[in-house]
Amino acid sequence: MKKNLTAILLLASFASFSQSKSPPREFHSIYDSILAKKLKADDYGMHKYVMCFLRTGPNKSLSVDSSKKVQAAHLKNIKKLADEGKLVVAGPFIDETELEGIFIFNVPTIEEAQALTNTDPAVKAGILIMELHPWYSSAALIEVPMLHKKIQKKSF
Repeated sequence: MKKNLTAILLLASFASFSQSKSPPREFHSIYDSILAKKLKADDYGMHKYVMCFLRTGPNKSLSVDSSKKVQAAHLKNIKKLADEGKLVVAGPFIDETELEGIFIFNVPTIEEAQALTNTDPAVKAGILIMELHPWYSSAALIEVPMLHKKIQKKSF
């Protein structure tokens, strides 16, 4: 029995050594230089953005009616910035914390993003404060606003 087991193990080892390993698959790139240039992607397909964390601001004393008006103006400003290509992602967090939402600005500097945040009615009213950070991510994010329009049935 031991001899049979040894013979089987030896045959299995020889068989595994004798089989040729298949060569690694070649990388078949679908690189699109025209799209990369349009999106201002670097060689890694990446791009510089500014990430903005929207936090609860100091002004909590607005009436319900005033808050609704500021919120509507805030959403209108988001749409304007997205239509201009300056804002590629925006959205609220859906848990109950002081972190209200995010913006991802398609601008290379904190200063440019700061100027854009200063146009937001919720920031002007003190309802939100913005925390800005340089961020490096896929240049493909620039396409999100157009893709979103293709799947959006309703508007804010």
